Amino acid sequence: MAPVRTKGALQRYVLLLIFFYFIRGTSTSVTHYSIPEEMKAGSVVANLATDLSLDVTTLTKRKMRLDIIANKKYLDVNKETGDLYIVEKIDREHICPTKSSTSCYLRLEITLENPVRIFNIEVEILDMNDNAPQFRRDVIHLDISEATPKGERFSLSNAVDPDIGSNSVKTYHMSESEYFNIEVQTGREGSKFADLILKKVLDREKQAVHNLILTAVDGGTPPRSGTASVIVRVLDTNDNAPTFNNSIYNINLMENSPIGSLVLHLNATDLDEGSNSDVTYSYSLYTSEKTQETFNLNPTTGEITVKGMLNYEDFRIYDMEVIASDKGVNSLSGQCTIKILVEDMNDNHPEISIKSFQSPVSENIELQTVIAVVSVSDKDSGDNGVVDLHIPDNMPFKLRESSDNYYELVVSEPLDREKVPEYDITFTVTDRGSPPLSDNETMTLELLDVNDNVPQFSQSFYIIRVMENNAPGAPLSSLSAFDPDLHENQYLVYFILEKEIANTSMSMLFSINPENGNLYALKTFDYEIEKEFLFHIEARDSGSPPLSSNVTVHIIIVDQNDNTPVIVSPWRAHGSVVEEKIPRSTDKGSLVAKVIALDTDSVHNSRITYQFLQVTDASLFSLDQYNGEIRTMRMFSYKDPRHHRLIVVAKDNGEPALSATVTIKLSTVETAVKAYSDMTEMSLEYDIFSDINLYLVIGLGSVSFLLLITILVTIVLKCQNTKPSKSAPPSRNSVISERNSTIADSTLVSNDAYWYSLFLAETRKGKLVVRQPVPKGSRYIVSSIPRGTGQSETSGSAASTLQVGIQ
Repeated sequence: MAPVRTKGALQRYVLLLIFFYFIRGTSTSVTHYSIPEEMKAGSVVANLATDLSLDVTTLTKRKMRLDIIANKKYLDVNKETGDLYIVEKIDREHICPTKSSTSCYLRLEITLENPVRIFNIEVEILDMNDNAPQFRRDVIHLDISEATPKGERFSLSNAVDPDIGSNSVKTYHMSESEYFNIEVQTGREGSKFADLILKKVLDREKQAVHNLILTAVDGGTPPRSGTASVIVRVLDTNDNAPTFNNSIYNINLMENSPIGSLVLHLNATDLDEGSNSDVTYSYSLYTSEKTQETFNLNPTTGEITVKGMLNYEDFRIYDMEVIASDKGVNSLSGQCTIKILVEDMNDNHPEISIKSFQSPVSENIELQTVIAVVSVSDKDSGDNGVVDLHIPDNMPFKLRESSDNYYELVVSEPLDREKVPEYDITFTVTDRGSPPLSDNETMTLELLDVNDNVPQFSQSFYIIRVMENNAPGAPLSSLSAFDPDLHENQYLVYFILEKEIANTSMSMLFSINPENGNLYALKTFDYEIEKEFLFHIEARDSGSPPLSSNVTVHIIIVDQNDNTPVIVSPWRAHGSVVEEKIPRSTDKGSLVAKVIALDTDSVHNSRITYQFLQVTDASLFSLDQYNGEIRTMRMFSYKDPRHHRLIVVAKDNGEPALSATVTIKLSTVETAVKAYSDMTEMSLEYDIFSDINLYLVIGLGSVSFLLLITILVTIVLKCQNTKPSKSAPPSRNSVISERNSTIADSTLVSNDAYWYSLFLAETRKGKLVVRQPVPKGSRYIVSSIPRGTGQSETSGSAASTLQVGIQ
């Protein structure tokens, strides 16, 4: 690779001096070149072919070579161009490490063959300012006593610079300091060094260490520099006496302070160091023996502790003087004054004395009544002897000061034993010392009961349900009351407040246990007769005067299914079999009979349902289970028998269910009118009510309205469906002619058995007699057959019909 020519570098740094030396009788010559150090590799120093007058084209052929004598090969020759160039960067300080000579050379030999020729070449390496000054030690330590006078001189380590000439160290600089300066000196070889000069007397207590920066600067362009730290440690001299933090100490010390307790920790400081600052403490000659016996002074730490017992009443003020001395050769000392004031200690507890106390008291005691008188005292003095007395805030009492240290406990709020039966009243007395001391005493106040509470029942109204047919003497309920009072004021007696119902006293029906309020029934109740009772029970205490309260008791008799249904229709004058006759021409759906049963029980126990217990032909008759109507399900045929037996059972809805039965013998006839030829005559004076039980009348009255509506609807339906036919014989449902005259002497036949419960027909005089009140708006139809005609129902004799209307 051809070397690169740097003409600019050669112009600035290369000084080519070629000397030809011709010595008589010899042919030896030296070629001299000068180059600066640190040139880049590849830089051309000179063209040897030109300078040595050699043919460039023959350099390779003549095997030109370059040898460097006694050194590393930094240079080489380009055989094609004859240029001498830099192979490796040259460091002058490495080639010529010593400064004994200011010149530094590389000696070369150029050898050629055919013919052999040797050329001597010297390359002078010129110095460049490529090194900064360096101190042998980065940190320079100096110890200078604070007693050293100003102007004293101290030598410092000099800096070295590998460069030579103007590139070496030229001067020194020191950082700004109040106490130090430098002076630059020149050695015999021209080297530079600096001396440290003290400008001002040092004070270790003010500044113990001085940190300085020394800078060495060379003369190169641009200049280079190096630094070193100069640390000056100021040595101490015993020039400071120990000093206390305060010259006078005032200490307040409580009496009875325990022995060994710390009173004061003295601290005297000495600005010196070492033994010059070690301080010892001692009492001066002015400190009394009493003080030294009471307090101990530690000579090393300066702690003053209690040595003997302190008593405020014996000795209140202690004065002492303490000296602090250092351990320097010429010892220095300082002193302070201490005054200890013994304070009275709150070491006596306040005392409480109960002068009078009243317990127990009545709960209705008047307000502001004095219950107790209390006195307090304290043996201490000042604030330690001033005491305060108080009781808890959540109590109905207050303290009232009657005189010095005497207090009265009075009632401030109404008392109630039922809320709080007794009070534990704690009197607490506290002095005003620091810290305060206290004492307490507790007394128990009991309250006597007063009869001020009326008995209270758990309910304001009692409803008691009693099943009828109950056993006499059975318990019904407990009606106990509560009275929060005590003893006789709490003992309760129970009464039934008398109240007559239907000339019957409540005490005849019910009984109450006067001690516990248990209520009993004295008789068996029948719901159908008595359904409820309403009375009052009173609870009265045994106080004086007694207090009482009462409560309302509502006894409800609960119905029991104890009554069997009674069949009132069809009418059965004798036995339980009813005989009925109907025409065989009866249409489908015609009413044959209506079974009516009454039950004196209530609600579901009185609900009646009807069923066939026995029926001759189940396909011919139907029974409505709710209203008891028996109707034809179809028309009679010639195959059907003329006599039928129907047994109907009427059953209530109770548990267990009760029932009654009726047997109906039904005969079919060809005539339309039923003949009751065998009807028994009744006298005009016969009163049907004398033969009927009272329960039948009550039952008929309760269901009469429902039955009348049913009968009315049935009559209207029959009137619409029974128009007379010319070819057919008259039937029991034929068109009715209205008669306004009296009924002839005849036998009456009713369309419904219910007729007999309402009317009585006098067969002899033809009069119609009302048995019981008849509902207004009802219409009833009867048929009459003239007596004495010798005709029967089946003969087809004419019969008259009477329609009765009630306005």
